[in-house]
Amino acid sequence: MSKQGLETRQVQTQKLSPLQIQTIKLIELPIQELEQRVKEELNDNPVLDDTPSSSESDDQPKDLSISEMEEKEQGGSDESYDYSDDDIPAYNLHVNNYGKDERPEYNTFSVRQSFTQALMEQLGFRHLDDHQRTIAQFIIGSLDDDGYLRRDIDSLVDDLAFRAGVEATPAEVLDMLGVIQQFDPSGVGARDLRECLLIQLGDRKQTVPVMNAERILTDYFDEFKNRHFQKIMSRMRITEDDMKDVLREIQKLNPSPGGQIDDSYNDQAQQIVPDFRLDYEGGELILSMPRFSIPELRVNRRYADILENSKYTSERSQKEAATFVKQKLDSAKWFIEALKQRQNTLESTMRAILEYQHDFFIDGDETNLRPMVLKDIAEMTGFDISTISRVVNSKYIETHFGIFPLKYFFSEGLENQDGEEVSTREIKKVLRECVEGEDKHNPLTDDELVDELNRHGYKVARRTIAKYRAQLDIPKARLRREL
Repeated sequence: MSKQGLETRQVQTQKLSPLQIQTIKLIELPIQELEQRVKEELNDNPVLDDTPSSSESDDQPKDLSISEMEEKEQGGSDESYDYSDDDIPAYNLHVNNYGKDERPEYNTFSVRQSFTQALMEQLGFRHLDDHQRTIAQFIIGSLDDDGYLRRDIDSLVDDLAFRAGVEATPAEVLDMLGVIQQFDPSGVGARDLRECLLIQLGDRKQTVPVMNAERILTDYFDEFKNRHFQKIMSRMRITEDDMKDVLREIQKLNPSPGGQIDDSYNDQAQQIVPDFRLDYEGGELILSMPRFSIPELRVNRRYADILENSKYTSERSQKEAATFVKQKLDSAKWFIEALKQRQNTLESTMRAILEYQHDFFIDGDETNLRPMVLKDIAEMTGFDISTISRVVNSKYIETHFGIFPLKYFFSEGLENQDGEEVSTREIKKVLRECVEGEDKHNPLTDDELVDELNRHGYKVARRTIAKYRAQLDIPKARLRREL
C-alpha cells in the first residue's frame, strides 16, 4: 500500500485524499465493526451490489465490476466528461486474502456483561416506587470499577438534588444502598474493604470460622490488616488452628466484586472475533486472516447505463443523474481500495510482530517476549507510528496457546547482567515466581527480591521492584506473612 499516505506528517503539508481518510478510518476498526461498516456502505451507496455473479442467470443483464466500469468510461467517447480517477488503480473487487465462505464460523470469546447493566437488571426485580428507584439508579451510577461506593452519603444527597432534581434524605439513600448491597456479586456497594468483606461473610453459612471472621473484621480490623495474628488470638482467646480457619474463610472472599463483571462495553455483552489466526505446523508459524469474508462488490448495471448514456446526451436531467452516479462510483472505488489497503496494512504489521517476537509465538513463553515499542514495528514496516497504533488498537490474534490483544506484545525493556535488553514482562514473571516460591512464614522483602532477581541475572533497582510488585498486586512482605 502507499505508506506515505498514512503518515501523519503528511497532514502538515497536504490535504488528505478521500482514499487516505477512508483507509485510516477502516484500519482503526476491529473486524466485527468492519463487517457492520461494509453493510452500511452497501446500504448507503446504490452503485454497489454484493450479489455474487454466479447467482445471476444468463438471460439477465449482468452487473459490472468496477474494473469493467472503468474500461467503459475510458473507451466510450471523446466527450469532455472524464469519469476516471488517476489516483485509483485498476480493481479486483474481491479481497482474495479473506476466506471464501460468506459467513465463516467465527472463533469468539465473550466480553462479560456490563457491571452497571447487571445491577440495573437486578434493580428491576425489586418492588420500589419511582422515588426509590431513582435514588438506587443514582447510587449504581456512582459506584467505581471495583464495585465500591467511595463517596459519602451527604455528597450523594447533594448530587441527587442538583444533578437529578431529586430531594432525598440521608436515611433514604442509606436504605437504597442497603438494597444494592444485597445484589450480586456479593460485596457490591460497600464503602470500604471491611464492609465489602463483612457483606460477603454475612451471605455465607454462619459456621464458627465465619462468625470468628466477622468478629475479627468488626473489632480487630487494623490488627488483621497488619497481620498481627498473635495479638488477635490472645484477645479473642482462640487457637492457632482457629485463626487458620478464619484466614481460609477470608481468602475465599473477593475484595473487588466489581471486577467480576467487565464494564468495557456499557450496552451489552459482546463477542470478540480475532482479526488474525496463527497456527504452528511442521515447525513453521502460519498466519492467516480467515475470520471475515468481504463480498465481491460490483457496480449495478442500471447505474453503469446512466453513466454510459450521459456521454451521448445533452439533457440536463441525464447529466445530473450521471454526476450523482459519478460521485457514488468514486465513493465505491475509495471504499474498496481502502479495504484492500487495510488488509495489507494489518497483515504487514502482524507479520512484523511475528518476526520480532518469533520465539514467543512458538510456545507462548513470556520470558521469550522481547522489549518492543511501536517505533520498532514502524521501522520494520515503513508505516508511521500512528498507523501502527491504529492497527494494534482493539485487534486480537488467536494462537495455538491462547487469544491475545496485539497490545500485549508491546513492552519496554531493561538490561540484564550480560547487557542484553529483556522485556519488563519477563522480569515481572520472574518476580512473581520468586514471591510464589518464598517461605510464607518469612516472606522476601523488596531488598531480598532485588538479590533474588540479581541471582536470576536481572539488574533491577529496589524502587523498580516496588513498582512492579504494585503493578502485579503483590502486597509488601509483612502483608504476605502467614501463620
